Amino acid sequence: MNDQKKGQKIFIVEDDTDLSEMLSAYFRVQGYDVSTATRGEDAVAAISKDIPDVAVLDIRLPDIDGFEVCRRLRRARRTQNLPVIFLTEKREREDKLSGLELGAVDYITKPFDIQELRLRVRNALRRARLSTLLNPVTGLPEGTLVRERLEQMLAQPDWGVVLTGVRGLDDFRDRFGFVAADDVSRAVTLMIANAVQESGTGEDFVGHADSGDFIILTTADQANKLAERCMVRLQPSIQYFYPALERQRLHEIPESERLSVFVAAVSSREAQITTIDELFQTLAKRRL
Repeated sequence: MNDQKKGQKIFIVEDDTDLSEMLSAYFRVQGYDVSTATRGEDAVAAISKDIPDVAVLDIRLPDIDGFEVCRRLRRARRTQNLPVIFLTEKREREDKLSGLELGAVDYITKPFDIQELRLRVRNALRRARLSTLLNPVTGLPEGTLVRERLEQMLAQPDWGVVLTGVRGLDDFRDRFGFVAADDVSRAVTLMIANAVQESGTGEDFVGHADSGDFIILTTADQANKLAERCMVRLQPSIQYFYPALERQRLHEIPESERLSVFVAAVSSREAQITTIDELFQTLAKRRL
């Protein structure tokens, strides 16, 4: 067994049981750990519980279609970056564009060459391994790299942390689409970078918490200043994240469904914190 493949998980969503069994057997022989589902709802539940390294997803399913499966996976933080390869009989340009808009990494039409699918799966896994330390939308560090920096910071006597971002992005994504939501994330990234440039130390670290929120690691002196600067940068911009025609009707959207800014800060001067869990519990109580 190839050590690189050992332990890597493929989830196949295909309602043709003969094809599903063939693909499952083939990839197991290749050294992968394979799980399968024949229905979209079952796939979402299983993938959310035990996240694979890549999903091979048929579009035509007996309940919800593959596009809806992908949408639900993209809405959840834990599965939003899961590499998805669409496997389908559909060939229309609109279908391919729909798949790509949902963030599919590849798109294969039936009938297909099994060797080609194997290579596409391998390439998707390689790309995923290379990008696991960076958020694919913002390009900022996340995951293991951020947790390591947090642990190093908490071991020092002088530190400050700012947690910030935009709430309501899931509802915004449902209403205006993935492209518009990603544009918001990129705009927020730029504004936070400007805030750090204006009020930071020059050595501050910016990344993503596990929740997807933006996190800034700085000094105790600068934490509150940075938090205030983030609020000043982000709050006036909220209305401009909406399409021009929607800005005039923002008052019609319930406040609970609108985008809103949140900022929280804490430093070593204000609290004795030794673990990452304690840090985020404290930040949750300190929203500006």
